[in-house]
Amino acid sequence: MVKEECKALLDALSRVTACYRHMVLTIGGTSDSQNLREELKKTRQKAQELAVANRNKLTAVLKDKAVSKEDKAEFERLWVIFSTCMEILEIDMRRALELGQEFPLNVPRKHLIQTGMSGGTSGVAARAMSVQNMKYEAEHNIDVVDLKDLENEINQVGEMMYEMEMKVNVPQWTVEAKQDPGAELKSTISVGASSIGMISVEENKSFCDISKVLAGIIFSAVLIVAIVLAVCVVKLS
Repeated sequence: MVKEECKALLDALSRVTACYRHMVLTIGGTSDSQNLREELKKTRQKAQELAVANRNKLTAVLKDKAVSKEDKAEFERLWVIFSTCMEILEIDMRRALELGQEFPLNVPRKHLIQTGMSGGTSGVAARAMSVQNMKYEAEHNIDVVDLKDLENEINQVGEMMYEMEMKVNVPQWTVEAKQDPGAELKSTISVGASSIGMISVEENKSFCDISKVLAGIIFSAVLIVAIVLAVCVVKLS
């Protein structure tokens, strides 16, 4: 039961963290707006709430001496995933702070940059907050006022990560993955695509082998011609 709760909390944190990163990439771009800044604030605060819940659950379980060896290994794996999510969240919060300072919405007005992102972000924010529609209540100067709060929250996240390392020592290199990287993305379609990819790789390999042979022949011919010319020059001199 506890294991399933931890997995559910971690899954929610991963989803919110991914949504936050998606929205951070639109700061200063053509999709930037006051609504986006409010969405960023609500999403990161949601992520921090989930982070605290994850930390409390996993810390309590990992400190429990009655947990079996197999279960402890699983919880340590979840802890490593959780720590990685926190590192990503902190990096994106710092990026949001830098971009927010560089691109205030009102004064001074700066030209937006073409980031390649287009469209609104309300759908992404709604998924992160697990609501149907976002409600916007922030003041018009949230892009400036929120920067100080963001800076404080970055420090809080950093302190929380430090406390996590002090309370639970789980070196990442001691935790073994249960499956190969990207295994969860594989399916029958991807298997078929990979087999096609293997065929193309084999074809490329055979093509490369032929190219190597031709290059060797040409190089040998050039070398022989050079030797013959060198001999002729010596005899003539």
